[in-house]
Amino acid sequence: MPSEVIRKLKTWQKGMALAKSIYSLTSQFPKSEQYGMTSQMRRAAVSIPANLAEGNGRSSRRDYARFVAIAFGSARELDTLLELSIELGLANREEAQSSAALLDEICRMLYRLHHNLTKEAAS
Repeated sequence: MPSEVIRKLKTWQKGMALAKSIYSLTSQFPKSEQYGMTSQMRRAAVSIPANLAEGNGRSSRRDYARFVAIAFGSARELDTLLELSIELGLANREEAQSSAALLDEICRMLYRLHHNLTKEAAS
């Protein structure tokens, strides 16, 4: 499947925007968090569009659905890490709000995409 197919998917586009947002947010974290919270949040954020792309390139809806589920898990992981970074004082709530709002939207989109893929696969 051509790469432009995944690039047209709104969920992938928003996932890419979220990853960039998380990179920007975590660039302000202390150097002592470089291999801790910064790395963990960036990996979780990148995992969302990366798993969408990998799943989209698979040969079956079932495989695609599995990778969408993995992306959803990464989104939930990032949600927890984002909240923890606020509670630890690494990020303030106002700075993190746009990332959190985008993440909520992505979670809803991933849920719907997964539901549609598994519904169609069961048919």
